[in-house]
Formats: sequence, structure tokens, C-alpha cells
Amino acid sequence: MVGDPYEFSNDPACYPGTSILRNIPDLQTTEELEKFEIEMVALRVEEDPPMGDISPAYYRKIHGHLFQDVYTWAGSYRTIRTGKGGNWFAYPEYIEPEMDKLFQRLATSPFQPGSDQAQFIPAIADCIGDLNAIHPFREGNGRTQLIFVRLLGQSAGHLFRLEAIEAAEFLSAMVASFHGRMDALIDELERILA
Repeated sequence: MVGDPYEFSNDPACYPGTSILRNIPDLQTTEELEKFEIEMVALRVEEDPPMGDISPAYYRKIHGHLFQDVYTWAGSYRTIRTGKGGNWFAYPEYIEPEMDKLFQRLATSPFQPGSDQAQFIPAIADCIGDLNAIHPFREGNGRTQLIFVRLLGQSAGHLFRLEAIEAAEFLSAMVASFHGRMDALIDELERILA
């Protein structure tokens, strides 16, 4: 629920006549749901992340772990068309094949342990930009991306300080990456390296 509101078409995941996502505690105001979601995800972030090989299934596991207290569909790809700010994300029928392609790239040298930072940062910026454009989940994409980036960084030997993220600047960089402008996102990732 953090950030600009989503644009969507015919979302059965929302309570009738609203844009509020159906949720486990049955909260039916935006404010209550946002507060609950932030609290629950913050608690899950403090736990050890799920274990697994880097794959689309593992990415879904991360989302499921973070949002398991909030949504019954946590860890499942979205089934509706959605966008933000007039930009539409991947249509549901393309999510799975696009995720498969993206995760094939993660097996390449820039993401391997001991990789060169000068190769890793642009490669991971590209990865995050593509994950954002695919936007596989109905809610919680950004937070899942950040946890995944931290895990990829640890695996490759490049540690990120997620607490150093400046939300407005990072969001602006993510929006620019949606349009193929990667410089700001690369700068933000370099800035939060430990």
C-alpha cells in the first residue's frame, strides 16, 4: 500500500466498490490496512529470509514470507492488469515467462560470488528495473525487490545497507528505470553499498 495508488481493471482482490485489497484481518480502510501491512512486513523482515536457490519460485517465497500475515495470495503472481502513473506493468499472461527470462540472467558472471562491483551494480540495477516493470505481485513488489537485492548482494559479496535508502530518491530512480534511464538507480545502489 506504500506509494502511489495502483490503477487496475476489475480487481476481484478488492472489497466491492473500493480499491482496498481483501486482507487476512479484514481491515476495510486504507489507513488501517497500510498500518497493519507496514507493521507485519517489518516484523517478517527481522526474521531470517526463506532458504532456496535463486529462481522465480524462490522470489515468490520471499514475497510469501513478507506478506503472509496480510494477504492469502502472498507469494502468488497477480492475475489482473495493473499500473501506476499511467504506466502499465507486464500483463498477467507475460509475468511467468518474463520472470523465467530474468532469472536466467541471474546465473551470469556479474551475479556470482566475488564478481566485480563495477559489473555487479549496473547488472543488478537492470535486474531491479526489469522486476519493477514485470511487477509480478498485486502489492508488495518494491519491498520484495529490496530484500531480494540484499540477498543477491550478499551472495555475490556486495553488501547493501537497506536502512540507508532515501525513499523519495530511490522511488524516483525506480520510475526513471521504468523508462530505460538507469543512471539514477545505479547511483542509488552505489550509495547504499556497505
